[in-house]
Amino acid sequence: MMTLAKQEMPVMTERKPHDDEIDVHGISHCGKVRKNNEDHFLLATVHRRMSVLSTNLSELDRLPLPDQRLAFMAMVADGVGGATGGERASAIALETATRYVVASMDCYDHAAALDGTMTPALQAAALKSHEAVLEQASAEGDGVRMATTLTLWMGVWPWYYLLQVGDSRYYLYREGTLTQVTRDQTIAQELLDQGIFTRAVAERSQFKNVLSSAIGGEASLPVITRLRADWDNVHLLCTDGLTKHVPDERIAERLRTMTSAKQVCEQLLQDALDGGGSDNITVIVGRATARE
Repeated sequence: MMTLAKQEMPVMTERKPHDDEIDVHGISHCGKVRKNNEDHFLLATVHRRMSVLSTNLSELDRLPLPDQRLAFMAMVADGVGGATGGERASAIALETATRYVVASMDCYDHAAALDGTMTPALQAAALKSHEAVLEQASAEGDGVRMATTLTLWMGVWPWYYLLQVGDSRYYLYREGTLTQVTRDQTIAQELLDQGIFTRAVAERSQFKNVLSSAIGGEASLPVITRLRADWDNVHLLCTDGLTKHVPDERIAERLRTMTSAKQVCEQLLQDALDGGGSDNITVIVGRATARE
């Protein structure tokens, strides 16, 4: 499934942030109840590198930068399966998706971001991760259960892409408004969408945390969304260990008063622990901050 946001073409004179203008941080904690942390997260940049092998030019600083950032990637995965099965599933999903992105670097360029041709590559990355988790579960045998959510954010200026499988979330905070962009892939959400459940019933339902789509699950239905990048955007990725205990209003307030990505991640983690910490908690926050 693919969603392309209907937006006007961006103003091409608006430059992308430099590496030192990206304020981003990730944090993960096992919580107060569970012994293992089945969550994993990853922050990475994808680069196109030029190496000068030989030249008689006297002023090399006039050449293009030797290591230019093509894209920025952030991922969270919340493992399902108990014991160490979920922990391995989330790690395999992130590792496989990362390897696929690196191997397909020719897809991740400026032109691909503009015309949307990155979408099939991201869908393939999700399906490769799904296959890798299934293969690992099969190799271990004895009915080993392994599955995971996967939420991937990839910024290729002037767009960013979201890959969503499961119920980990991506929020966009902009101009005082917090918006949940991803849709939870749970049985309760499906019943809510069909009009069978009201929102109040869905929130109390035993199906609230039962995934209808997962990497390594019975069904894996990646949803890709493309959105316009903007300097005013603040991005948040998280597993449900945060949202079980911290309401959207509190998240919005923390982002409104943030001084740095590290500070707000630590605050949100503490909020989740203070609220009960019944699950693993993973939070990534990122934004662009212009240099003076």
